[in-house]
Amino acid sequence: MGMIKEFKEFAFKGSMVDMAVGIIIGGAFGGLVKSLVDKVLMPPLGLLIGGLDFTEYKIRLKDAVMQDGKVVQPAVDLGYGDFISVFINFLIVALAVFLLVKTINTARRRLEAQEPAPAPAGPTQEQLLAEIRDILKTKR
Repeated sequence: MGMIKEFKEFAFKGSMVDMAVGIIIGGAFGGLVKSLVDKVLMPPLGLLIGGLDFTEYKIRLKDAVMQDGKVVQPAVDLGYGDFISVFINFLIVALAVFLLVKTINTARRRLEAQEPAPAPAGPTQEQLLAEIRDILKTKR
């Protein structure tokens, strides 16, 4: 039973759940950025440089080996176009994360600057007792 209890404590700690949520949202964000790059940014960019999709850019290192009309050994290609797409995806994600962290840090600094200064410490107990003593002395 001890091992099950330990696992529950590990799996359901707040930080672990927060991390899981972050990973799920990060995966969804990655899909969103991939779609943005592949479907929105790359087509016009490809059109500007000759009308081809970046994923089609490759260097053929070795032709396919054919026998009786069938591929015996597939062609070997260096797909640098795919790398360009993935690199642009990375740059967009890195920029978005940078802007998010920068915004959070700026907001945190502003909040810390707005926090009121701690109230000045009041008189100590001894000082209050001395004041009461002095007041009592004057009333006699």
